[in-house]
Amino acid sequence: MATTGESQSATAGPTERDDQSREGEIFDLLSNQRRRYAIHYCKREDEPVTLGDLAEHVAAWELEKEVEAITSAERKRVYTSLQQTHLPTLERADMIEFDDRTIELTDEAAELDVYLDIVPGDSVPWAVYYLGLTAVGSVVMAGLWLEVIPTETVPELGWATAIFGLFAVSAVVHVVQNRRMRLGEMDRPP
Repeated sequence: MATTGESQSATAGPTERDDQSREGEIFDLLSNQRRRYAIHYCKREDEPVTLGDLAEHVAAWELEKEVEAITSAERKRVYTSLQQTHLPTLERADMIEFDDRTIELTDEAAELDVYLDIVPGDSVPWAVYYLGLTAVGSVVMAGLWLEVIPTETVPELGWATAIFGLFAVSAVVHVVQNRRMRLGEMDRPP
């Protein structure tokens, strides 16, 4: 007897399975920090880059050093890893074109931004933030319905406008931060 998961996958159309497979492949690509750093550098430069320059910057980011402070052994270790493993993996996934010396992002690499919701270490994930904002809004609205919150100083429409304003400002900040935190948008990868 087939389990629920098996029966669902058996009935899924070929395009749904293909989409799930592609999504899994993209998450696998992005699960490796060195590949994310390589994509970040290529996006930031916005033109074909040399393997040597890429290796220097990836090594510097990994070791939290300036490019000038990277030793030849540190550079070579990253260079070899990129050349033999990570760049061929990205090329097989159609994210880059790689000819042993230069690397260029393909149009397929543009779809990677959808899979990256980068949250700085000192920040609350946006989903949790919006959930908290919704809870606060619900408490205020329930207080207004139950007539617990005074409406003499601030009318009900004023409270509703304040809640709407909080959501609107939060959404604008969210969009601006997401655009700033994309791969290739900053000097250092997020």
